[in-house]
Amino acid sequence: MWSLKHKTHNCERCGNNFSSRSALRHHFHVKHLGRIHCDTCGQKFSQGGPQDHVEIYYEKTHPGNQGSGCNIERETRFVAPEMSMSCRMCSKQFGTVHAREHHEKQEHHFTAGKRAQMSMAFKPESILAYKTPLEVEKFLEAKLRPNSVLRRACASEVEGMIALIKEVFPLPVAHVSKGGSYIKGTDSQDWSDVDVVVFSDAFKSLEDCKRKTPAILEDLVGNLLTSSWRNRLIFGERTPFSLRLYFKCSKAHHGHSFDIMPCYDILGPALLTGFKKSFYNQIYLCNDNDKIQLYSMALLKYQVAFVKASTERVKNLMRLVKHWFRTSFTKPTEENKFRRLPSSYAMELLTIYVWELAGKPVFFSFVQGLRAVLKLLVQYQEICIVWHRYYKPTCTVFQKVISKQNRPIVLDPVNPTFNVCANSNAWDEVAHVARQSLLKPLFNGIRAKEPWLFTNNW
Repeated sequence: MWSLKHKTHNCERCGNNFSSRSALRHHFHVKHLGRIHCDTCGQKFSQGGPQDHVEIYYEKTHPGNQGSGCNIERETRFVAPEMSMSCRMCSKQFGTVHAREHHEKQEHHFTAGKRAQMSMAFKPESILAYKTPLEVEKFLEAKLRPNSVLRRACASEVEGMIALIKEVFPLPVAHVSKGGSYIKGTDSQDWSDVDVVVFSDAFKSLEDCKRKTPAILEDLVGNLLTSSWRNRLIFGERTPFSLRLYFKCSKAHHGHSFDIMPCYDILGPALLTGFKKSFYNQIYLCNDNDKIQLYSMALLKYQVAFVKASTERVKNLMRLVKHWFRTSFTKPTEENKFRRLPSSYAMELLTIYVWELAGKPVFFSFVQGLRAVLKLLVQYQEICIVWHRYYKPTCTVFQKVISKQNRPIVLDPVNPTFNVCANSNAWDEVAHVARQSLLKPLFNGIRAKEPWLFTNNW
């Protein structure tokens, strides 16, 4: 265990420690002085800059939505912007989770009772009222798992859409990386998303990509609107680095949510062993969140491969976990509009971890598996999950990151700089809802059986 032998000076704004007052003053002047915190989106920006933050930034990133505030419902897929230390009610940032929680209690009277009221809402379609494992199996097959015949029909449709994106993309396309629940095989009948990262050799550098991407996305929208599939596309919000649209399949009444992201091909065709250390170090040392987003896009296919390698039964358990999420929580209100629940990617990784603890069984009870995930969520403050397949315990970046992270920690299996749990500021709400879910009829009288006996210690 490490211990501090000397007095440190703590920055109240970001929580970093410094060995002297002069070092703390220098840090505060450089990092915080003259920077304004936006109560609407939680970002910090330079005071007196050349462009007005609200009128310029918001109008560019949310066209047609001026005057309604920031639309930040989109899940952050690649970057964890210290969301865990932002207030759920006003989005102010704090140096520690403890400081944030103290602020919520003092300023917003966010008591345990209020948390319960604002977090939990079991919907009628929840499976928690079921009483037997067989009912869960039937529900999974009837309501969650995509129909195999329909999925085969979707395959050609989705590939056709990706081919269209490549055809009308404003720059020459070197190759694409595909991700999302549809590609990983964790989609459900009522939700399917596809991520498409488009790599082009026309980008000279990461900075060049960052500068050109907004205009490229604008041109891409125009090209898609003049294509023969324009009537099957519904355009959603646009960020500086991605375009979201809903693609309607020609058969049946369903579709797929697409996120299209241009990117500089910094990795090339493979993440070579000799290059990984340098690449991870570049991400760790980068202070530009936009560039970190672009760096991390290059890792998409490795994230997909990690989840996709799971067995079909594990993917079905992921569907159940995500269904529990969708049917157990309230939607944010105007009062707590900055609440951010964990991402679906975080839930997938937690499910894989629990399955691996059970010894990777081929056949297992879904009720036992779901119970194990919920019991793990209850003790979120003890979660520290790392996979050493792409980076080793001796990796310098890994050692630096793990020493600084607040729990819960689930490090991205392919990116040691990314704690996927840091995208959420509501883990206490997740634990509360999980604890109440374990009291529901589905788990009444259920005891851990082999290979799930380890959950008795939870």
